[in-house]
Amino acid sequence: MKLLRLALVLVFPFALVAQNKEITNEEIWNFEFSSERLEEIHPLTTVSQYTVLDVDRRTRTSKVVAYDYATAEATEEIVNSTTSALVPFFTSYSFSKDEKKLLLESETEPIYRRSKRAKYFVYDRETHKTSLLFGSKVQEPKFSPDGSKVAFVFERNLYIKDLVVNSIEQITSDGSEHIINGLSDWVYEEEFGFVRAFDWNADGSALAFMQFDETLVPTYSMDVIGDNLYPYPYTFKYPKAGETNSIVGLYLYALADKSVTSILLGDEKPYYIPRIKFTPNKNNLMVQTINRHQNHLQLWSYDIQKQTAQVILEEREDTYVDVHDNLKFLNDESFLWTSERDGYNHIYHYKADGTLKKQLTQGNWEVTRFFGFQEKTKEVYYASVEPGSTERAVYSIKLNGSRKRALSPEKGTNGVAFSADYKYYIHTFEDSNTPTQYNLRSTATGKVIRPIEDNAGLKNKLSNYSLATKEFSTIEVNGNELNMWMIKPKDFDPNKKYPLLMYQYSGPGSQKVANSWNDTNDFWHQSLVQKGYIVACVDGRGTGFKGTAFKKVTYKQLVHFETLDQIEVARKLGQKSFIDANRIGIWGWSYGGHMSTNCILKGNDVFSLAIAVAPVTSWRFYDTIYTERFMRTPQENPEGYDLNSPFNYPELLKGDYLLIHGSGDDNVHLQNTMRMAEALVQANKPFELMIYPDKNHGIYGGNTRLHLYNKMTNFILNKL
Repeated sequence: MKLLRLALVLVFPFALVAQNKEITNEEIWNFEFSSERLEEIHPLTTVSQYTVLDVDRRTRTSKVVAYDYATAEATEEIVNSTTSALVPFFTSYSFSKDEKKLLLESETEPIYRRSKRAKYFVYDRETHKTSLLFGSKVQEPKFSPDGSKVAFVFERNLYIKDLVVNSIEQITSDGSEHIINGLSDWVYEEEFGFVRAFDWNADGSALAFMQFDETLVPTYSMDVIGDNLYPYPYTFKYPKAGETNSIVGLYLYALADKSVTSILLGDEKPYYIPRIKFTPNKNNLMVQTINRHQNHLQLWSYDIQKQTAQVILEEREDTYVDVHDNLKFLNDESFLWTSERDGYNHIYHYKADGTLKKQLTQGNWEVTRFFGFQEKTKEVYYASVEPGSTERAVYSIKLNGSRKRALSPEKGTNGVAFSADYKYYIHTFEDSNTPTQYNLRSTATGKVIRPIEDNAGLKNKLSNYSLATKEFSTIEVNGNELNMWMIKPKDFDPNKKYPLLMYQYSGPGSQKVANSWNDTNDFWHQSLVQKGYIVACVDGRGTGFKGTAFKKVTYKQLVHFETLDQIEVARKLGQKSFIDANRIGIWGWSYGGHMSTNCILKGNDVFSLAIAVAPVTSWRFYDTIYTERFMRTPQENPEGYDLNSPFNYPELLKGDYLLIHGSGDDNVHLQNTMRMAEALVQANKPFELMIYPDKNHGIYGGNTRLHLYNKMTNFILNKL
């Protein structure tokens, strides 16, 4: 009996220690808390199966495996880099439409946020042969609809490779320092979110492509320090707010006669062309155009055979219109489209000529994602925030607007990936306490057929750590109910006073207060909570998923209302008995860095500390498309640009301020931080500055992220 008691004494303290481990920055940035994911799920159209990419970067091996939806059995190892010396280690793949060939991406070289160069290999599933697409790294290859050809871009010119006869044809020859064919320029890539600027028509007889003439676009230059004796300048075209954009042209290449002709939209000379897309009709090209103010979008239908164009839909706003990818054509050539025209984002069904047939969804809530349409059952599938703006639930609704049903729980963040025949869907679920779970469900009933991945290993690992609960609530500020989460120490004592660190981003349409699983920042916040801090986040005015009036109130005066909201939130939280009102800090990255800087200046009686990572400090320094969408041009709205630019009032700084930037940031240029630093120097204000050599907007690579978060951690521990 005494021996048993001794054993309990020895084991029990160990169990307590095991459950109270503290999270370290080293663990976070070694990605030891990463959840398991299904990489690049692709539903096969010919059989009821899906494929998954399996990559082992340690051994540099990769394979694509097909699984049966119903049984979960691996049915085929489609391609494996270990089975042949000709199959390279690849990190991405895509199928031809008939799924007989794959493009394998290897030796990828990132350029900007989305763009990259890589070597591509064509793998033939029938012959098991692998061939190199082109002798050099290329960009954005895409199979023709019949899989016999691949279009791609090399050195700003468009090419087509005929896989049958193994020949390559160069479509354009004017690609140069100033001319880009088939790819977007920097600002389109960053703000309209695409790189490939060409598309095949339905039968592969024609290729539509965009051309960007950057001749008049101002050049930005930054020094690359590197590891040689002399740094060298890196230059690229970057149109800052109010400056000249690329001239964009639209062209058609006909494969039969090898001709290139201009696509003219009547007398219209579009300023921006944010989307092009062929419909299932081989002659019908859809083109979206939008004016410089981005408050008038037109959807054009262009007949490539008749060379005629007509506007079939328009969106107009006093503020701005968001560009999206929610354009889906049905078999009868009618189409689905999302719009904010009634004050919330909803789904609309139009005839082929643009006549409205039906608004499918409506209410004081937003559709957040459009998943697809099943012709057999006439069902539309989408995600929305109907249960609450911090949640994501998935629904189906009939094309006539009837028989709406839920395909997921209402709480948490839900997503779906359908089989090609829509018989099954892989349902992803997560919330703030649950790592991502993957389950196979029946589309007809919504019932779980089998689990796929539950991340039990990660959950079990985290059970050894002292993790606090993320508490969701709302806070009334400046006449609005704002979403908030707060994390308190696990041993929280309401009779103690705790320092508070606030985190936010605050950009237009964004969201940081969502009932979803932890990202790396969440784990870092947990590590600070373990050290005795309270961390909170509030989405103020201008953020998303609460209607257009809430989102667009910041129009023409970015960070004004957002700053007022964060200051008032801090003031209200500082009145709580358990918050030390003299120790309130705020941090953010990019837009959030602009916000944290403004907050410590304009809210210098509330905030005692701020960290700004890669901040914008003047919207005059940022790009045309993003900035002018919300601010118009500096020439039209100078006060909107300058009254909220923090380097115009550095004398307001009273607290501790840490400014961080990467010197190779092509997005938010180092110029922003240097101008802020110079203003503070001339105002004789003390602050701390950290520059990461040659690092871009993400500030990563090697130990960079670990160093950055150690820097921020120590600053908070020493100052707050």
